[in-house]
Amino acid sequence: MPGIRIVHRTCLPPREAWRRLTDWQAHGAQVPLTRTTVETPPPTGVGTRFTARTGVGRITFDDPMEVERWRPPSGGRAGAVRLVKRGRVVLGWAEIEVRPLEGGGSEVLWREDLRVRGLGRPFDPLVAAAGRLLFGRALVRLLRT
Repeated sequence: MPGIRIVHRTCLPPREAWRRLTDWQAHGAQVPLTRTTVETPPPTGVGTRFTARTGVGRITFDDPMEVERWRPPSGGRAGAVRLVKRGRVVLGWAEIEVRPLEGGGSEVLWREDLRVRGLGRPFDPLVAAAGRLLFGRALVRLLRT
């Protein structure tokens, strides 16, 4: 599985960065041709399910995910969320950590291991590069002040 690792610093305090990064519907607005639908009632926590649908017209695929770990930042402690991808096309997991920085602001670590069904290992570098580009752009846009 291609490993994706993105580190980003922001002037936002950890709780605000966390709020923005765990607004699942907002993620869809940041990824081209994607709409996200949350399938479970609020608040978000372990067991929350949502699906990112990407495509145009009849050419679409779903990326259903479920929150497996949920620990918001609190009292100087880092926050962490782990998502498991449960789709027929996209498989793997994603983790987002939000750490407080000394002097203010936050550091975000976004990691993903993903596999696209039907694409063999020779495509791993391409999948990883596309993932870094898409997720990195989404991360920056979600945290834009």
